[in-house]
Amino acid sequence: MIRLREAVRALRAGGVVAYPTEAVWGLGCDPLNNGAVDRLLALKKRDWRKGLILIAADFAQLEPYVQLPSRSAQKRAFATWPGPVTWVFPASDHCPMWISGDRDSVAIRVTAHPVAAALCAAYGGALVSTSANRSGRAPACSVSAVRLQFPRQLDALVPGALGDLAGPTPIRQVITGYLLRAPARR
Repeated sequence: MIRLREAVRALRAGGVVAYPTEAVWGLGCDPLNNGAVDRLLALKKRDWRKGLILIAADFAQLEPYVQLPSRSAQKRAFATWPGPVTWVFPASDHCPMWISGDRDSVAIRVTAHPVAAALCAAYGGALVSTSANRSGRAPACSVSAVRLQFPRQLDALVPGALGDLAGPTPIRQVITGYLLRAPARR
């Protein structure tokens, strides 16, 4: 897929790309590239202290960013992956503060969305995944909405259909299982 290769080239060059996810269009970049993350945050007008979600095609791509909790806590998260559930894990010492924000944890998801997972697999690592919108505005639910909010600021846009979720993925705390953000209802 040509657009996927273009997106991977853009990511490797420090670019910001848009792609479909389980519920809304996402913006992503290389989580280890501070300049790329700063650019993404500036596009969104989002405070870095809030932290960002990382997605991946498999847990091995996320493992460097997290400390592994107990086996029972891991089992709880792994039972939902790949899938549309985001889990907050303790951050490892290698997780950049521009990803974890002002927290000692990081939100991660092994995505089952075919385009998002293919992008992570082709890139060969985890990606920042945040909704494609400026802070305070509704997340983009179509290519035209992405282009309206970011007319010339993105380096690539990977086409594809959104998943079946009505809104952003639920977020749970891996150690306690506590629900931090409820799933959207249709």
